[in-house]
Amino acid sequence: MPNFQRARSEEQREIRRRAVLDTTARMLEEMPVGELSLNELSRRVGLAKSNVLRYFESREAILLALLDRAWRQWTADLPALLDAAVRADAPVGRRGEQFAATVARSLAERQVLCDLLSAQASVLEHNVSPEVAARSKQAAVANVVGIAALARQHIPELGDNAPQLTAAMIMAIGAVWTHARPSRAMLAAYEADPSLTAYKLDFTTTLSDLLATLIAGTLARASA
Repeated sequence: MPNFQRARSEEQREIRRRAVLDTTARMLEEMPVGELSLNELSRRVGLAKSNVLRYFESREAILLALLDRAWRQWTADLPALLDAAVRADAPVGRRGEQFAATVARSLAERQVLCDLLSAQASVLEHNVSPEVAARSKQAAVANVVGIAALARQHIPELGDNAPQLTAAMIMAIGAVWTHARPSRAMLAAYEADPSLTAYKLDFTTTLSDLLATLIAGTLARASA
């Protein structure tokens, strides 16, 4: 556990902020957002709780900052994945399926991002000041615009509908992630009654199918 001295420069303060975000990300690999406490985070990062709150105004403000960082890391990696997977000479329907499958596979490897997206509206955007809420929403809009540009690049037939499609995709990601991670009680129910596993969702498959359907529907509306 780090033992930080008092930060006296902006560079040192940035090191503290990064340490808080890095520690939060590691904790979210062990536990869901709802179980992450500011007390435990402070202990692990090696700062008093009051000092953590010097850098972030609340637990939720930390999570919003981490969401933006994780989102930007994802969208930085996504162009190369899409370039390799989406065939420019394929029919538009096929390109939509390739785009959807690539997005779903890339997200399946990013537990922290998916967990934060699933809790964004219900948890992360509460207990923050209007200023933090506004900054986080501006960052989210910028991230959506970036993904929309990728969608338009590979599926130009989407035209001006790409941003609306992307916003729907983000909501779908959070919903599928939540339903694809059943509680302990539900896992025990599946084990006790195997017939119930027909309702157990695989995240990658379900998200890929849902995104492909959203893309197909958006294309149909665009051409109408």
